[in-house]
Amino acid sequence: MTARALLIAGPTASGKSAVAVALARQFGATIVNADSMQVYRDLRVLTARPSEADERLARHELFGGVDGAQNFSVGRWLEAVRKILGDDPNAPILFVGGSGLYFRALTQGLSAIPHVPEPARAKTRAEADGLGSEALHEKLAELDPLTAARLRRSDRQRILRALEVLAATGAPLASFHGAREPPLLRPGEWAGLFLAPEREALNATIDRRFGAMLKDGALDEASALARRGLDPALPVMRAHGVPHLIAHLAGAFPLDSAAERARNDTRRYAKRQFTWARHQMPDFVWVGPDQALEAGARALDRFRATTP
Repeated sequence: MTARALLIAGPTASGKSAVAVALARQFGATIVNADSMQVYRDLRVLTARPSEADERLARHELFGGVDGAQNFSVGRWLEAVRKILGDDPNAPILFVGGSGLYFRALTQGLSAIPHVPEPARAKTRAEADGLGSEALHEKLAELDPLTAARLRRSDRQRILRALEVLAATGAPLASFHGAREPPLLRPGEWAGLFLAPEREALNATIDRRFGAMLKDGALDEASALARRGLDPALPVMRAHGVPHLIAHLAGAFPLDSAAERARNDTRRYAKRQFTWARHQMPDFVWVGPDQALEAGARALDRFRATTP
């Protein structure tokens, strides 16, 4: 069995998109988004989504097609990926992004958690309105202590998810974690690269990139999002930079303070991405960004050589 998919992971600002576009042009591959924030159409600049010019250079899928008012889950992402994989079973595909959970679900399967009907979800969200994350965590600890113990008290989105599952099924979220659906890509059907820049260089790139984002319209994106009055717990409202820029627009602190907070958040996120990769992505080959293009081409060459 030969790899038909190349998975390109790495921390934010590590150069994944540029590598993907170069490989896609060379091999006629499709680029599929594997970043949980780049699915939202509201935030091209703040999520560093590929530019319109880059999108014209190669086929891009699952970028910017979801409205920010939706909570786009990894389960929905897998449903979309299944269709893409079925379009042309012999075509090479590049999965590119920084969401480790997406890659794990793609290659290891997803926990068989039942679908939460919209009425149960809406009821849970309504009951949570006005309650802080710690209060919600305490509520979850009473109803599902095992799941609560696994979640940070500040992780409002995952706490709400656990409460929604409980409301919809009557069973704790932890009870579904043992069963997994089969992965869309099995061992031997994919190769994985993790772009690993030197930490100091990466932090410098993160800082420069956010400055460029501000020049390219990041504040306008945050302002447009603020005017929508969306639930603060929605993923799009927690994208790096969004909460701090919205707070700045509301007069909470100056723009330079908002920018520094956003940079700090992004640097901490990059650190967590490295940690996740070390523990959760053992089959990925770590490469420097300057080695990624050559390593990716070797993997795709092997695929092309054995494709009928």
